[in-house]
Amino acid sequence: MKTTSTTAAPASTRARRPHALRLLALLLGLLTGLSLPARALQGNDNCHDPSSIVKDGSKYWIFTTGTGIYGMYSTDLVTWQSGSRPVFTSTQYPSWIKSKVPGFSGDFWAPECVYRNGKFYLYYSVSTFGSNTSTIGLATNVTLDPASPNYQWVDQGEVVSSGSGSAINAIDPAITADASGGLWMSYGSFFKGIGLIKLDGSTGKRSGTSFYWLAGNVAADNVTRNNSGSEAPYIVRNGGYYYLFINKGACCQGANSTYYIQVGRSTSITGPYLDKNGVDLNRNGGTTLIATSGNYVGPGHVGLFQEGGANYLTHHYYDSSQNGRARLSVGNMGWDAAAWPFITRDWVAAGRYTLTNQSTGKVWDAWGCTGAQGQIIAQGTPAGLNCQQWNLTPVGNGEYKITSTVGAGLAADVVNNSPNNGAGLNLYPYSGAANQRFKIERASGGTYVLASVNGNRVVEVPACSATAGVQLALYDYLGNNCQKWAIAPAPAARVLASAASAPAAQSSVYPNPSERGRFTVSLDAGLAAGPVTVTLTDMQGRPVFIRRSAGQGTVPVKADVPAGLYLLQVSGAQGTTTQKVVVH
Repeated sequence: MKTTSTTAAPASTRARRPHALRLLALLLGLLTGLSLPARALQGNDNCHDPSSIVKDGSKYWIFTTGTGIYGMYSTDLVTWQSGSRPVFTSTQYPSWIKSKVPGFSGDFWAPECVYRNGKFYLYYSVSTFGSNTSTIGLATNVTLDPASPNYQWVDQGEVVSSGSGSAINAIDPAITADASGGLWMSYGSFFKGIGLIKLDGSTGKRSGTSFYWLAGNVAADNVTRNNSGSEAPYIVRNGGYYYLFINKGACCQGANSTYYIQVGRSTSITGPYLDKNGVDLNRNGGTTLIATSGNYVGPGHVGLFQEGGANYLTHHYYDSSQNGRARLSVGNMGWDAAAWPFITRDWVAAGRYTLTNQSTGKVWDAWGCTGAQGQIIAQGTPAGLNCQQWNLTPVGNGEYKITSTVGAGLAADVVNNSPNNGAGLNLYPYSGAANQRFKIERASGGTYVLASVNGNRVVEVPACSATAGVQLALYDYLGNNCQKWAIAPAPAARVLASAASAPAAQSSVYPNPSERGRFTVSLDAGLAAGPVTVTLTDMQGRPVFIRRSAGQGTVPVKADVPAGLYLLQVSGAQGTTTQKVVVH
């Protein structure tokens, strides 16, 4: 992601300007981050060209573009802070680098780190402005903990280099293992495109001389390669396919960046990689997965970390609400019914849920169960009440509207639009204001953190009180369990007689488990009396089947989906039901 542009300027101009702007964007992020609040993620999330997440002990690490190879870490995937020691420094780095890149000044680009053979392999790239005089090197360490007595980076030297006469630019390394355990490195930039080489599984260095073009712009003679516009590769293996993620567009221009992420897939790691329309990525193909949305401008440089059944997809973006500074995003990646990936910042599918505090075991509760305007949102002892169930509705970029299932369906609201510590939550008519939108992030261990969009403070049980009826409120994020919540599909609710105006909607599924997602939904009299919408989503919230029906007691579903766990939502005038469906 280092040298891209879509203008028609000479190649040297195209390369020079983005490199300088990339460094300026990172510096601006470090400076502005001192005074401006973060969005959703906490702490120091300034980041450009992030590596994929790698875990060492209880810490999650990311390495990024920066002086001496900058590292940042988290203990819960929500709050991030700078590592105490860079891999190298601006003046102390392996001497061989200068012989390959004479103009090097201490800024390392786009590292990648993987764990193999009992140690960490850190690949880094070095380049110069306005040319493809570049090199990729490798350093290893048995630990990422700077406080460990065993902490010592050992440089292993050059992996691959490029020069003015080279067909590829040696930057942006990404490491992938094939189905047989073989190790490969993809790399390259907009100069000529994306290539792939084989690595030795023990040394991590290049093995043999084979080279494969994966993405770019190949002329009709299949030899001449023009400016490709493709860079920042990353390969993921899933099922019978390899998926190549690339970036196109202009990076490193802050809020004016036009970077976007595309994908193609192949049954062989060496390609060819085709997009959804069957176009080869070597012929400028590519299916767009994510682009600028709201204040998330120019997303780029993906990496994937998997833990606890979740796919944490990292990339950087330029925050247009904070002068375009480069920041880290940790999103959610899933797979659709056709085995294509999708990227979303939503961690929870639309539906009805209970929210249980991880410290007290108590749940979000519209205290009093009347649903009246101004009623406080407190923690209550779980009792299966409808006032302890909440409708979560995505409104874009990982933000949610949270509405009560009682009364007039009023929304969770921070009192007096306050972003301050101690500001309480109550019910109020939804207007879409920032104090009624909550960014939900998935923490390690599968719990969730809910941050008010107005100020980024998080929902907490004050002082971790175990008392039922304590009003929920906003506080600075500390990472303790009274700020973390389990979000689970709500079971059939028990309605308090004093609050009930109509019986709760009910539906059932048979058979469950089903074969290939073929089953029948049985509706109660209330739902069957009017039109309903039946939606089946995978556990990442991606709809895989939608059907609208009216005036019927049963609704047949023929989803024909892969085996797995799904959520079924039935919505009608009488209410909404949500339940799990198992598919064999």
